[in-house]
Amino acid sequence: MDRDVIKIMDVPFDACTMDGAIKRTLELLDEPGQHIICTPNPEIVMEAQKDKTFMEILKAADLVVADGIGIVWASKFAHKKLTERVSGYDLSLKLFEALKDTDKTLYFFGGSPGVAACAAKKMAKKYAGLKFCGTRNGYFTSSDEGKIIDDIKKASPDVLFVGLGSPKQEKWIYDNLRLTGAKIAIGVGGSFDVMAGNVKRAPIVFQKLNIEWLYRLVTQPKRLGRQMKLPEFALKILITRNVK
Repeated sequence: MDRDVIKIMDVPFDACTMDGAIKRTLELLDEPGQHIICTPNPEIVMEAQKDKTFMEILKAADLVVADGIGIVWASKFAHKKLTERVSGYDLSLKLFEALKDTDKTLYFFGGSPGVAACAAKKMAKKYAGLKFCGTRNGYFTSSDEGKIIDDIKKASPDVLFVGLGSPKQEKWIYDNLRLTGAKIAIGVGGSFDVMAGNVKRAPIVFQKLNIEWLYRLVTQPKRLGRQMKLPEFALKILITRNVK
């Protein structure tokens, strides 16, 4: 399938809405092979500028959506504009809704001990009919990886959600997806903590105004260093206009 892509600082974003992203994800489930979905925000785009391996992974992904209003803003300098933000968290919830009455199975991998299991339990309750085939926390050493991969392969999920933070989760997916047997893998960052109720998402008003980043900064001041990537990203876009 030909993709309608906008490149922002060399990272290819699919020009799609949330509905379009869900439609494409469901199509990927029915297509041959295994597929990677990435959800970059400006911070991730900036990280990819200095990490060649990470950049190549983003370029190789089958679906890349704009998880950040900064990405949507940057697209105004491209040949075609992105019309809306497609956050990884919301994409996950929409996918749960679409799969809850099907035979497709899900696996949560990542987060602190107990978080993925709690998140899966709450999502299974919220989306009655959703089928989870396993969970595993994200605390592991290289010696544990073989067992983790074996456990995922035995569970045989259709969709593998990996919450290890970027770029660790994307690199893990790229290196190991072929060994897990999963049809699709999605990097979801800290979404399991939100699903489990350990971290509150920004109020609806912040979401609608596209300033969730501000809420997170106010409630989690330790994110200040990471958030400084946002003005750096904006300045680089304005200077280089590296979008097409």
